[in-house]
Amino acid sequence: MPADPGAISDDHLGVAGRLLSVTLIANRDLILSAADVLNPHAVGDRIFGDVASELIASSGTRYQGVCIDTGSGTGFCAEHSAIAAMVTAGEYRIDKIVAVWRDEEGRLYVLPPCGRCREFIRQVSPANIDTTVVLDLDRSASLGELLPAHDWPLPLDLD
Repeated sequence: MPADPGAISDDHLGVAGRLLSVTLIANRDLILSAADVLNPHAVGDRIFGDVASELIASSGTRYQGVCIDTGSGTGFCAEHSAIAAMVTAGEYRIDKIVAVWRDEEGRLYVLPPCGRCREFIRQVSPANIDTTVVLDLDRSASLGELLPAHDWPLPLDLD
């Protein structure tokens, strides 16, 4: 019995509760690890490194990256940077990915991948459609759920 009668022990959580507890810990660890590489740096009116991403490849290896915001659309998102590090190491399958940003008051946010990043993740490997995307401490979704119309359309039968 827990010391605090109002507290819930693992024994009372059941399987679903223990899975949620593991998810919270795993998501929290990935989020905080990504936050460790946040390093905002202003260059003119642009900011580099204010969004960070961390992914876990299918091998279990973790890769990190930050965004680079440049003019004329030549910059890239933090997810692209982390994926580039993974591909440089010869890996292509992403098990889990997160992106984070910290505001001026120091509050940390999890950012969902933009549409360009969602498509980029999918194109690196077809198996990445099953990648887990962390959306919050206790919320994740598969890339397929975030990018539901990802298959090439079938030709129309106009006869």
